[in-house]
Amino acid sequence: MKTPSRAAGAGEAGDGGYVTAFFAIIVVALLGLAGLALDGGGALNAKTKAISTAAEAARAGAQALDLALYRTDGTLQLDPAGARTRALAFLAGAGAQGTASATTVTVTVTVTGTYRPQLLTLVGVGPLNVTGTASASPRSGATP
Repeated sequence: MKTPSRAAGAGEAGDGGYVTAFFAIIVVALLGLAGLALDGGGALNAKTKAISTAAEAARAGAQALDLALYRTDGTLQLDPAGARTRALAFLAGAGAQGTASATTVTVTVTVTGTYRPQLLTLVGVGPLNVTGTASASPRSGATP
């Protein structure tokens, strides 16, 4: 007696699920790359914003001249307490956190912030701390 023939490929083991495993690995790798691109760009943007805010606050602080000395002999020198106060006031107005220090020559501001990743949290990457530091000095006249 003859056994009925089966249709080609019916009941065969096929690829054994290798395509499914390959597809899963590729999807995870692509999500990882997308996470690096998205969250890496976001962290870089947060860092740039911190540096920019620090520079703006330092320039605001550099406007606090020792006016008595300037009016006496024309010397451009900062009032350190006033410069620090102006820089911190700028940070508060910008909604940023940071520190400021000043000497009679320069104001230095450091801004700290946090970037919360969107995709990389899926693989356990937590909030990233970003900082930006900038300094400014008083200038006289138009400078490029």
